[in-house]
Amino acid sequence: MEKTNPRVSKRKFISRVATRSKLPIRVVNKVYESLLGELTGAVSCGEAVVLTSFGRFYRQDHKGHKVRFGKSRVDDYVVLKFSASSSFNRRLGGDDDGISPETHRAIEDAGEFENVAADRELRVAS
Repeated sequence: MEKTNPRVSKRKFISRVATRSKLPIRVVNKVYESLLGELTGAVSCGEAVVLTSFGRFYRQDHKGHKVRFGKSRVDDYVVLKFSASSSFNRRLGGDDDGISPETHRAIEDAGEFENVAADRELRVAS
């Protein structure tokens, strides 16, 4: 049986951060969008963004190549690369499932927050 990794949506991620930080979701969303905008801008200009104890984001240029079947060609392109720091990698390997008890509590709290928000939305819709 194949094990699938659960995914966290942007909405759920922002909700979890808001719960953990005790900040309004709108503020966390604004910070999230600003962080991604700044990261994208810096990496697009060729800068490496180093977040201490987390990792490094940088651009990597790839050379275009001929397509095996056909006469067309793939143009040169750029990809975003991420290299986790060694301290971050060590934190991932801490517990059996790689998640600290604090993170488990935050996830549970965020799940309760999601349920309350969903209940509110249902009441508003009806």
